[in-house]
Amino acid sequence: MSFKIENAIYKETVMAGDYWSYVIKAGQTFRIVDSKGNQAADTMFYVANNPQERYSAQDTINHQKNVYLTKGSNLVSNLGNILLTITDDTCGRHDTLGGACSAESNSVRYDLDKIHMHNCRDSFMAALRVHNLELGKKDLNSNINFFMNVPVSPDGKSTFSDGISEAGKYVQLKAQVDVLCIISNCPQLNNPCNAFNPTPIELLIWN
Repeated sequence: MSFKIENAIYKETVMAGDYWSYVIKAGQTFRIVDSKGNQAADTMFYVANNPQERYSAQDTINHQKNVYLTKGSNLVSNLGNILLTITDDTCGRHDTLGGACSAESNSVRYDLDKIHMHNCRDSFMAALRVHNLELGKKDLNSNINFFMNVPVSPDGKSTFSDGISEAGKYVQLKAQVDVLCIISNCPQLNNPCNAFNPTPIELLIWN
């Protein structure tokens, strides 16, 4: 099936540092576009009618026996169900391990005076409040960092590295169930993976 931009039923630009939330229906195809290159789209998925079931990094990694996500990867829930499948991917690697920046991690990883800086975990909480869900920080499981490169060495060590994405690269997913997607378009100004320059992402949905 050809997914032409003009046929998309939904289009949205999310600026760097902004958050986004939307319910993607079962059978719909969802595309995230790295508009300028090497931007990290921190993303979480919840089952729309039962948000206690949500994307699980541990179950996804165990299911596919791979720490990276790419075309053909199934995103698995904490109950072992497939939530979405990556059907197309022009980037080639997406991170499941790096997590999302927070006020605490900014201060520990970079400097104490960075604690005030905008961060993804706060954006996730703002995105959840849009839907009046009784969810708190304890409900923020490990997220996916689309377009982010966190290589793992043979001895099990991981590091944040230069991105491998480029302007216009995208990842495309098909929802297997109705899912609430929340995205924090990472505002990180301290990590060199995006050249210290956060940029917009584009979101599209097709029936």
